[in-house]
Amino acid sequence: MQGLSKDIVAAALRSAGFHVIDLGVNVSPEKFVDSAIDEKAQVIAISVSVNETVPYLKNVIELLCKKKLADSVKTIVGGRAVSEETCKEYDIDAFAKDAGDCVKKVRDLLSE
Repeated sequence: MQGLSKDIVAAALRSAGFHVIDLGVNVSPEKFVDSAIDEKAQVIAISVSVNETVPYLKNVIELLCKKKLADSVKTIVGGRAVSEETCKEYDIDAFAKDAGDCVKKVRDLLSE
């Protein structure tokens, strides 16, 4: 997640009892996936606020598939530059419109 909204989402997830690893801003697809492996993450959450970075979502999904993690590590996105349609286009598991929605969607993803 990016900037202030990233921090709000991280705080909401933490207050809901989730363990959150904040990788910061301008994170490469490789860093998302490598960190997910290192931390044994169940979910990767990405905030995309600039249209030019949307295509990098494809790289995250491709790396998860390449490492045979696409079924065990769920993905969720939020931010100004993404939507439900983005999720369908890039095979992202969920879209969150705000921090509260992110908490709900992460709970849903983990209960699948």
